[in-house]
Amino acid sequence: MELFWIIIAILCAVTGIAGSVLPVLPGPPVSYLALLIMHFSGAAHYSTNFLIVSALLVIAVTIIDYFLPPFIIRQFGGSKYASRGSLIGMIAGLFLTPIGMILGSLIGAFIGEYVFAQQRGQEALRAAFGSFLGFIVGTGMKLILTGYILYRVIQPLFT
Repeated sequence: MELFWIIIAILCAVTGIAGSVLPVLPGPPVSYLALLIMHFSGAAHYSTNFLIVSALLVIAVTIIDYFLPPFIIRQFGGSKYASRGSLIGMIAGLFLTPIGMILGSLIGAFIGEYVFAQQRGQEALRAAFGSFLGFIVGTGMKLILTGYILYRVIQPLFT
């Protein structure tokens, strides 16, 4: 039965990494679930402090990822149209490659600003860069955290 829980935990950790990039999955919380499964199934033993600090990091990264991209977009002169365009472009880019997601995010933000907010080309490009930067920072934070959690999930299996 322990093998079943280990497999479920690894699937949760991998899904958490995917959720760090895909906007439809809550990456860090799913990864944290993997830690809890490993701990409570007996497959790994994490200290209470580690589980609490991990939970606080997951909560902090999730909250920061929600508020940081719009803040960065506003700092670069963008509007809600850049945010929405960036999200639509990223989803459209999912069907290509990770590069397609990044370029889709950038192009979507530019189109959103240029067409709907009626910004000039240079201003729309600046807002698109802000949107791109917000996406990269938020995604980077989530990937670092979920990657570390995946490491902590599989580490006990090799000791």
